[in-house]
Amino acid sequence: MPPPYARHTPGLLVEARELTRVYGDGEGVRALDGVSLQVRQGELVAIMGPSGSGKSTLLNILGALDLPTSGEVYINGQNLTDIRDKDAFRARTVGFVFQLHNLLPTLTARENVEVPMIGQLSSRARRARSEELLGLVGLADRMNHLPGQLSGGERQRVAVARALANQPPLVLADEPTGSLDTKAGEGLMQLLRDINRSQGTTFLVVTHDPAVARQTDRVIVLADGRVVREDHIGSPLEEDLKMWIHSDLGNLILAGEREPMRSLGISPRQAEALRELFRARNEGD
Repeated sequence: MPPPYARHTPGLLVEARELTRVYGDGEGVRALDGVSLQVRQGELVAIMGPSGSGKSTLLNILGALDLPTSGEVYINGQNLTDIRDKDAFRARTVGFVFQLHNLLPTLTARENVEVPMIGQLSSRARRARSEELLGLVGLADRMNHLPGQLSGGERQRVAVARALANQPPLVLADEPTGSLDTKAGEGLMQLLRDINRSQGTTFLVVTHDPAVARQTDRVIVLADGRVVREDHIGSPLEEDLKMWIHSDLGNLILAGEREPMRSLGISPRQAEALRELFRARNEGD
């Protein structure tokens, strides 16, 4: 019998409680193993972790694309298990951006942005909204182009505009910069940050890239289907220090391993100074 859960916590846009997701019979594959997290309205949050850590599974459950084996999810105050028409719920509450833009190749950028609004708004209102959104993402002069006539970065910007079509409070982005070069990826993340600040839209961004995670407010780290760490993003120096501490080299320094330090040209005195710095930073967390 599942454990009793308290009602949704006021002030949270996303609340997950003890989520598990098991695929297969018997022991099966435990993709999520007791994941709990909270996200407030207006946050820009990164979800990181190695392949197979449960990132995409978590995003699918938060987006009502999949159901947990156990646990509860509240989105904008609604318990997902109580929602019968999940398609309608997603249309008005959650936007999606994927690594591959998934644009319809025979439709223009404007027409692609209009797709989620079909059945929601009149033709005239859809056109006005799509033009507004393409202006917001910097593509006002490309709205009549087909996806094949756009660059990779431009196609992802159209995908962002499409995700915002019905003004959802939450946008889930699964590796949105994964297929882009460094410059285009940086531009896309700056766009998400600008929209987050100007529109108040909440973003959850799955990424493998520490540079992408640095442009968010907070990082949730998964491993083996569990939340193992949460970090609030600080200054560039603080973020470099966090990366050092959680790297293989940082673990060796904290463990007091001397031989690897010598091979890297780090003197015992320097290693000890780094160890004290790392310990102080960990205690501060």
